[in-house]
Amino acid sequence: MALTVGMVSIDSTDPVPLARWWAEQLGGNIIQENGGFFVVVSLGEAAPRLGFQKVGDPTPGKNRIHLDLTADDVEAEVDRLVAAGATRVAEHEMPGFSWVTLADPDGNQFCVAPGHEG
Repeated sequence: MALTVGMVSIDSTDPVPLARWWAEQLGGNIIQENGGFFVVVSLGEAAPRLGFQKVGDPTPGKNRIHLDLTADDVEAEVDRLVAAGATRVAEHEMPGFSWVTLADPDGNQFCVAPGHEG
């Protein structure tokens, strides 16, 4: 069996601006808007796509799936994301690894950690 991640979908009450925000932050492009009901962002040939689906009432509480992003300079990237509208939620550290949890403009949490070599 060979499965491939084709898309990660995110619920939103207003998916178009959220898709635009993520496309801008990740250097992607909106490739489908589907009347604002389901917006697709491409991050390049090899990367999974992000889908933003219109829902009347998003699931309450912490999102059960989140993006784990990496950056060479975590603090600079976190500062950039906050300036663009993200909210810093928490900083985490464990032996040999640290990361920052943020929330996008809709409140969906995601993490930024140092990139890994090799």
